[in-house]
Amino acid sequence: MRNILQAPFMKEFCATAANMYRLGWDERNGGNISVMLDGGEVGKYLDPSRVIRTIPTGFDAKPLAGKIFLVTGTGKYFKNVARDPETNLGIIRIAADGTTAELLWGYKDGSRFTSELPAHLMSHMARREVDPSNRVVMHCHPTYTLAMNYVHPLDEKQFTHTLWEMCTECIVVFPDGIGVLPWMLCGTNEIGEATAEKMKEFRLVVWGMHGIYGVGKDLDEAFGLIETVEKAAQIYMLTAHLPRLNTIKDDELKTLAEAFGVNYRKDFLNL
Repeated sequence: MRNILQAPFMKEFCATAANMYRLGWDERNGGNISVMLDGGEVGKYLDPSRVIRTIPTGFDAKPLAGKIFLVTGTGKYFKNVARDPETNLGIIRIAADGTTAELLWGYKDGSRFTSELPAHLMSHMARREVDPSNRVVMHCHPTYTLAMNYVHPLDEKQFTHTLWEMCTECIVVFPDGIGVLPWMLCGTNEIGEATAEKMKEFRLVVWGMHGIYGVGKDLDEAFGLIETVEKAAQIYMLTAHLPRLNTIKDDELKTLAEAFGVNYRKDFLNL
């Protein structure tokens, strides 16, 4: 078997976690990531028949039975992921019953996956119905996006529209807009179900006064979505208290979206 720490998916995951910590998106043990791995690729580094232990998932994820995920651990700090992946990460396979995760590697201190795993798996299931190429669910607490929650209406159209106005690239990068949930108790199936419902329509979901969920076909796409939102939120927070002399008008947003050929939320513009 090859050294799993040298696997491209492992190195990319560790680099992404380190970058998210560096940017201040994942303080302490805040945030979590799950990546659906290719079973054939995993087989180059692990014996898939060797199950270290089983862990209840807390809900029925039968549509994902047999799928393998690389997932951050509960209570683990993003700043430690690259230094000690085997303690801070785990590779799990959803068992045939859908309610059990088979640990194939990691969590070597006896811990388990993030408490948000049900929310992640629910989002994976919802997004794969929309886009079968979706493999990544990423949750974090980006500073300016979170700050914006306290001074801006938590309305999907208004929140999206404001961010679209902040940077020319925004309507091109997330033309489908941003879903918004009110404050809810984290780590529960209820917030997971609400997030998954939003994921049928959006690739980004704000958890009110908490953080954001982003999804994508790979780590770069999910990271880039959140990064773009955070940049726009930063510009908003830096300018919201000042008189606005200029803005990107709705007809200009329409022209921009159509020039780039993206399927944007027309109902989020005021035309």
